[in-house]
Amino acid sequence: MTAKDPYRYFRVEAREILAGLNQGLLRLEKEAPDADLVGRLLRLAHTLKGASRVVRQAPIAQLAHALEDALGPHREPAGPVPRSAINEALSLLEKLTAEVDGLDRAEPPRPAGPDRPEDTGRRAEAHASAGGDGVESVRVFVRDVDRFLDDVSQVSTRLSRFRLFVSEAERARTLARRLSRRIEKGDAAAPRGRRLSSLAEELEDGVAALGRSLGSGVESAERELSLLRRAAAELRLVPASTLFDALERTALDAARSLGKSVAFSARGGEARIDAHVLGPLREALLHAVRNAVAHGIETEAERRESGKAPKGRIDVSVERRGPRMTIACADDGRGIDVDAIREAALRRGVLAPPAAADLDLDAAVRLLLDGGLSTRKVADQLAGRGLGLPVVRETAARLKGEVSVRSEPGRGTTVEIRVPVTISSTEVIGVEAGGAAVGVPFHALVRVAPLSAQEVTRSGDADSIVFEDRAIPFVLLARILGSRIAAGRASRRWVALVLRSSGRTAALGVDRILGARDVVVRGLPPPLPADPLVLGTALESDGRPFLVLDADGLVSAASGAFEPLVPAAPEPRPPVLVVDDSLTTRMLEQSILESAGYAVDLATSAEEALGMARRKRYGAFIVDVEMPGMDGFEFVSVTRSDPALRDVPAVMVTSVDTPEARRRGEDAGAADYIVKGEFDQDRLLGVVRSLTRTEGGERK
Repeated sequence: MTAKDPYRYFRVEAREILAGLNQGLLRLEKEAPDADLVGRLLRLAHTLKGASRVVRQAPIAQLAHALEDALGPHREPAGPVPRSAINEALSLLEKLTAEVDGLDRAEPPRPAGPDRPEDTGRRAEAHASAGGDGVESVRVFVRDVDRFLDDVSQVSTRLSRFRLFVSEAERARTLARRLSRRIEKGDAAAPRGRRLSSLAEELEDGVAALGRSLGSGVESAERELSLLRRAAAELRLVPASTLFDALERTALDAARSLGKSVAFSARGGEARIDAHVLGPLREALLHAVRNAVAHGIETEAERRESGKAPKGRIDVSVERRGPRMTIACADDGRGIDVDAIREAALRRGVLAPPAAADLDLDAAVRLLLDGGLSTRKVADQLAGRGLGLPVVRETAARLKGEVSVRSEPGRGTTVEIRVPVTISSTEVIGVEAGGAAVGVPFHALVRVAPLSAQEVTRSGDADSIVFEDRAIPFVLLARILGSRIAAGRASRRWVALVLRSSGRTAALGVDRILGARDVVVRGLPPPLPADPLVLGTALESDGRPFLVLDADGLVSAASGAFEPLVPAAPEPRPPVLVVDDSLTTRMLEQSILESAGYAVDLATSAEEALGMARRKRYGAFIVDVEMPGMDGFEFVSVTRSDPALRDVPAVMVTSVDTPEARRRGEDAGAADYIVKGEFDQDRLLGVVRSLTRTEGGERK
């Protein structure tokens, strides 16, 4: 709809009113009414009638008026509201819901008279937002939150480019220092020389202050943007309780139409789910509830005969487990009838007699999930076409989730759906595979470690590596993605990502790690088809799009052809201590080293690092030069003079690039000297590997 959609706010208000009417009518069915309950329903109907007239929706106004007529005589109840009146109200509510849903597809009419669509929209908004004792909540449209998240993502992308300016400031500071040194070597005693020297020192100090301020500002802004993105993403989450009324209404209506009796209960409504997940999930759960009533719950006579309570139970539960939500629909009915499914499968030619004879519960569930199979011989509005569970399965798959079904004869059936809490914002680890950058969901990552070809065992077409004393599948990510990205160059070393999803573990080989970050994930743009390996797309720091992959799809692809073998365990790597007062440098070096399999500890000062080094044995020190208090040269000198630390090699990684500084590093005992302006992660890893190479567990 357009920005001037006159129904924009009315739809929100109308659906809230319809939800309130549904809740009230459910109470009216279950308990003796009071004047307040019927009066509240009448007020809701009256409000809906007035609001619908404002937006010139006469059919909705007429239905709301009819609902007032149906409930009006029972404002002062002398007893239970007659079943006929409740049924009439429910019928009107169903028609009202259909009319309001139809507004999503309707074209806004051209208003006659003085009212304009813009005025109507504002009036509807004010009416919907008014509160008796003050406003405690506001309505937020999901598309507005999505637009805001996109804006935050773009700002974050632009901000990341300022890190280049931080590097430029460091470079300018180095140049200013060189200029100062050259002036000092000249005629610094002359007045002109002193002035130039003073200006050069002032320039150096100014650029240094600018670099520190800019770096601190960028880090602070990035932290604030990250918090803002998380807060905005929270706005998209809707309480799971918004599902419960529709599910209860469906259970009661289905039971009534089949001459059964059910009691509905729900828990976990405080859990919050992404609005984009909630909509499809609602439809899947409606099918699960109808299935439970139609196929699971017995009639009252059958339940009494089997010693059960006359009323069947439908229990819905919602529970958050990490980044995923588990929603279960359980009944206490007859359970899945394997014999009936075998008969239906033979009747439809789905199974041959030999296969049908071996049908067990798990195989029967798979048949039901595949679709087109029902134990009902005659289809009706509730069941008989074999569509219920397939809709649940397809919906879960579309949401990057999964479905499981448990059943026990005579005790009932549980359908469990597991889906991500949100599919819009997630933390990913960026990797490079086959020459392209892609993202892998961080929540599925178990370990990152370097891997050589010698550590991979091949059996037929399947590869494996050892993880936690057992063999797991291994495959190159570039090979899984195939034509989706360019083919990478042949390599004998990779970084292995160990992923765990849906109870399975597998390892992927990638070329290198690009770092972890929060991203806003968007679906694949048309006309690209849905892909089980792809969760969606996100933006690089420079604004270029990249693929975000689906963890379950990756593990499934890697596990396609695997025969377990157990080679020798990989060589352990000693821990490394990174010492730097710059957060950016610490995080960069930690990411590079951890991606290569090193355990990394961090220290923000040389003094802190000395204490850590005396408590724990490290394979190497990575040390900055310029730090408050003790600088890097002093730290290296102190460790070289300490008998317990003198054998631990120290690598200086610094922006100070002068012959004098290099000589000081050598004199202090540094094993190598790397300049940040010429920083190369392969060089750093090569130096650390050569200094920490082990043989029999000891450094050479």
